[in-house]
This record gives sequence, C-alpha cells and structure tokens, in this order.
Amino acid sequence: MANSDENSSLFLIFILTMLALPLVPHTILRLFRSVTEKKKTIHCRCSECARSGKYRKSIYKRISNFSTCTNLTVLLLWVVMFILVYYIKLLSRESQPFEPFSILGLEPGASETEIKKSYRRLSVLYHPDKNPDPEAHKYFVEFIAKAYQALTDPTSRENYEKYGHPDGRQGFQMGIALPQFLLNIDGASGGILLLGIVGICILLPLMIAVIYLSRSSKYTGNYVMHHTLYTYFNCIKPSLAPNKVMEVFIKAQEYMEMPVRRTDEDPLQKLFVAVRSELNLDMKNIRTEQAKFWKQHPPLVKMELLIQAHLTRESLDLPPALLKDYKHMLELAPRLLEELMKMAVLPRNAHGHGWLRPAIGVIELSQNIIQAVPLSARKAVGANSEGSGAFLQLPHFTESTIKKISRKKIRTFQEFREMSVSDRAEVLTQIAGLSPAEAQDVELVLEMIPTVTVEVTCETEGEEGIQEGDVVTMYAWVSVRRANGLTGAHPHAPYFPFQKEENFWLLLADSNTNSVWLSQKVSFMDEATAITAASKAIQETKEALGATVKEINLAVREAIEKVKSGSRLIMGKFQAPGEGTYALTSYCLCDAWIGCDTRSNVKLKVMKRSRAGTRSSYALEEGPAAAVAEEGIEEEEEEEEEDLDDYESEYSEDEEEEEKNNKKGKGKVVNGSVNRKGATQSESEGSGED
Repeated sequence: MANSDENSSLFLIFILTMLALPLVPHTILRLFRSVTEKKKTIHCRCSECARSGKYRKSIYKRISNFSTCTNLTVLLLWVVMFILVYYIKLLSRESQPFEPFSILGLEPGASETEIKKSYRRLSVLYHPDKNPDPEAHKYFVEFIAKAYQALTDPTSRENYEKYGHPDGRQGFQMGIALPQFLLNIDGASGGILLLGIVGICILLPLMIAVIYLSRSSKYTGNYVMHHTLYTYFNCIKPSLAPNKVMEVFIKAQEYMEMPVRRTDEDPLQKLFVAVRSELNLDMKNIRTEQAKFWKQHPPLVKMELLIQAHLTRESLDLPPALLKDYKHMLELAPRLLEELMKMAVLPRNAHGHGWLRPAIGVIELSQNIIQAVPLSARKAVGANSEGSGAFLQLPHFTESTIKKISRKKIRTFQEFREMSVSDRAEVLTQIAGLSPAEAQDVELVLEMIPTVTVEVTCETEGEEGIQEGDVVTMYAWVSVRRANGLTGAHPHAPYFPFQKEENFWLLLADSNTNSVWLSQKVSFMDEATAITAASKAIQETKEALGATVKEINLAVREAIEKVKSGSRLIMGKFQAPGEGTYALTSYCLCDAWIGCDTRSNVKLKVMKRSRAGTRSSYALEEGPAAAVAEEGIEEEEEEEEEDLDDYESEYSEDEEEEEKNNKKGKGKVVNGSVNRKGATQSESEGSGED
C-alpha cells in the first residue's frame, strides 16, 4: 500500500475530479447563455412600468440577481476547487521522486570527480557536525548521502540505472482515494468507513429517489399540483363566463393550502366593501348574499377577494402578511391559467373536440389579471360594444378619460389605435386632459401592442380535396407586428409584479357547436427554436410529397425568412368529419393584452368518400357509448346555459353576425381561410368521384 501522504493526495484528487466533472460544463453553459443573451429592450418603457421597478437594473438588484442560491453555490465550489488545487500542488512538491543528480545539483552523466566535489560542498552545509539543525541532519542522511551512494557505489548505481532506485526493484504500490483516518481499521475508524459507504452508496440515492418520487407524484412538469388538474378537469363546464371561470380558477390546490390567519379578517372585510360591486351579489338581498359569501371555504373567500383587489387596483393598502399572500397568488396565476386553458380545450366529446366558451373565458380572465382590469369593464356601455377594458390597460386612463374621448366619437379601441399620432396626441392633451408626458406614455404602450394576423389552410397531404375520414393537416402562419419593430416582448403590465412573457393561443373551432377542433400555444420569444421547428416541419412535409432537394431547400429558406420577419408556423392534424360544409373559425388569443385578439373564418368542404381505403386511425369509435357521451354533454350544456349571467364576451356579437351571414349563404366555400380583414385566401377545392 502507498503511504499516508500519497493516500491523502489521491483522496484530494478524487474530490477535485468529482467537483470538476459537473461544475466546469455547468459554468461554461451559464457563461455562454449570459453572453449570447439578447441585450435588446423588450419591455415597456412608459413611466408607470418604470415606477413598478420590475425592470430596474439598480446596483442592489444586480447584486440580488447575482446572489441567488445557484450562483453562490457555483462560486463557493470554484473557491473549494482552487483551494484543493493549491493544496495538492504543495503535497506534490513534498513528495518528489528520487533524483540523485538533481539532489546533488548536477547534470545527468556527471563525472565521478564532479560528484565527489558536489558531495563535499553539500556536506559543509548539511552534515550534522557542521549544521546542528535536525532537519538538515534528516535531509543529509535521507537524500544527500543516499544520492552520493547511488552514484559512487557500483551496485547502487547499477540498480538506479536499471530500476530507477539505488535499493533495486521496488514493490508495486497501490493507493486508496480516502483520507488516512478512514484507513485505520482499528477502533472507531472502521465503523466510520462502513457508515460512509452505506450512507453514500445506499442511503443518499434512496433519499434522492424518495424526494423525487414524492415531488413528481404531487406536481406536474409545469409545477402545478396533480390535485389542481383533477379539480379543474371536474369543475370546468362547456359554457362558462369569465366570472364562472374565476370560481373554478381559485379552487386550485395551491391556493387552498395558503394559510388564513386571524389577523387577515379585518383587512379582508375592508376588501369586501371595496370590491363588493365586482362579486355579482344581488343588491336587493345584500345581507343574505353577504352571509352566503362568507360561509364559503375560507381560502376561497381569501383568494377571490385578493384577485378582485388586484383587478380593481385596491391592493396598495394591504398589510405585509396579506401582501405576501397576494404576490404569491399572482406569481402562481400564469401557470395555473395555462393548465386551466389546457383543461378547457382537452378533447371531451365523442369527436375528440374541446370546449370553446370556457377557453375564451380563461384567456379573458388571464388578460384581466395581467392588466389589472375588472371583469365588469368588458360589459358593453352605450355605443361602446367592447366595453372599457382595452382602454383601461393604457397608462393614465380612467373611466372619466374614456368618457371624455368618446365625445370625439371614438367608440372602439381599434378606432383609437388607427388614429394618426398627431390626431391622437391632440385628443389626449386637449380632450382627455393628459399632459404631453402622459400622452407620450400612451404612445409607447400603443407601440407595444401587437397586431396579429393569421393565415390558415387545411388540406389532405398528397390528395386532392378533403373527403370524410381523411386526416386533415392544418397549416397556420401567425404573424405579429408592432409599431416599435419588436417581435417578442413583455407586455405593459405595471400592476402585475412579475415579468410575464406574452403568449398566444391558436384555436380552430366551431362556434356553433362550442367545439375546439385544434389548439396550440404560440410564443414569439425564442426565434431559434421557431426556425428549427418550421424548417423540420416544412422539410418533412415536402419529403412526404416527393419534392426534389432543390424544392425542399427553397421551401425551407422561405419558411426561415418568414420566421425571422415575425411569423410562426403552426401545424396540426384532425379527422375530417362527415360530408358537408363546415363554417369554422380560427381564433388567435393573447393571454396578456386586451383588444388585440383576432379571428378569421375557415370554410371547410368535406366531400363524400370515394378514394379506396378505410378511415384513418384518427377515427373515433361510434356506437352506444359515444351516443351516451353526447347526450350527457348536451344535458350539461343545457344546465350551464341556465346559470349564465349578464356577462357578454367580446366575441358574442361577432358570432351572431357570423351566424346571420351563414344563413344568408354568402361567400364562396373553400378549404382555406380569410384573413383578419376578411379577404379570402384562395385554394383549390378538389373534386372526388362517387
């Protein structure tokens, strides 16, 4: 076995290796991400967002951002690594290999005369008769005398030249990468070694596995509890207005586990008085309604009041403990709303379709929470059919400001956006009474609001026309344009205390049957990922159609240019229904902005099946079970219709107009789409033989 110094050195080298293997790649990856991160400003620069402090890069905030647990751990591990390297270097200096020429200060191959001369010179310095220092005596005996003997004695010199050591062949030595105290098997050291082996090899992996399994059994990949998904799945119904969606949203298990303290009673009572008008209580029986409200489960009451306080912007006077719960509630809201949206569009009926009305309700609730706008602001008021919600998301806008600009016959938010900058500035300063600086803030926010266009086409790959039972592929190009030139950006949300990326949901739906055929989330933040996905999708599609390499490369280049110009390719497949013409609608809904959603008509003509072959595996079984499911869904929808209140979605009037147009039979039927302004995108219909 190796000596104790060698074992200690091996142990330190082992620890250094175990630290370096994960630490070096992790550090390189983090540095690469920080260097390649875009420096372009993608958040709102108005004064209200500046006052919110979300994007402020103060010295304290920079230090706070750096001093995270991860960064401090990485820094500490690097310090430990440097200490280990320094200590190992010191140990290696102390355990130098036996080199007699080097010890005597000679070059290899020196003559015997030079060896004796050097030995006499060193003897004067280190011989015990000349130097009484014990260290000098030790060095003279173990090194100088031994080196002289190795180079002057014929046998020793032969051994050194043959085996590298004056004593001849040395035994094979092995070292163990453990500290010396663990190698002393006598006494308690053996127990410590056994305990370390059991702890590291058995207990530590077992503990990690238990923690991972317990967490994975409780949370999904989006860090939402499984119990929350179960609650959302069972509580969401086919027809839900946003206030009903609110009742489902606050039942999340994360919210139910938030504490309700005795000290919260008085602040919650004050909040109730402030937001009572938003709670849909019957004012004629206010006492009964109030008693009924407070009899609910305490966490439900607390969450609803906190959300209403946020929507009505009444959260400034909350006490510290309640303010902490309020911020935690808002921090969880985006991902809970995303999971609620997934539950709304989850295939429920026999045809594998989700529900449209609750999906729209979830998005509208998300918009109101991000912009801190009351749900009642969406109700039509006078000539303004859209309500005042879109205007209230602008900085310095209040209900009185909206009334003032309505005198100029500005009825909708879209009309306000389409005004010229000079005309809008005149209205804001002279009619609305805003200062020039406040009017400039409004312009900055209007430049951030996206204009969304959608181009949708539906076709059966490699076939002419669409026949019943075919697998239909939907191709949708979603484009975003902003006046400031950005593609992806953080929305103007001064009352939402966390940074929020805007996301869009593309829905291909039938508003007449309240069904969502296809749904997909769209993000404009990661251009590189979008380019990769679009290139791969176009390449696979073209290869399946038998296109040449040149045609494939050309199509891929066109797709990449589209993505770089602010578009995203969305693809999806669905089963073609029975023969007939279907008036579908593509919705592109933003979860952060009010008033920028868009919809376009998609008329799908399905012909009677004439091609050889059977239906695709996408087909659903039809039979008694499917019929029972459809009857149950119809009964559920009838019950929900009775519960609907006077809330009207911004899409309700558009849907009524679309139904009237469909009854009149206007417009040419194509397997394509119309853009946001109603221009038809041509596409060949195809024909089949009976």
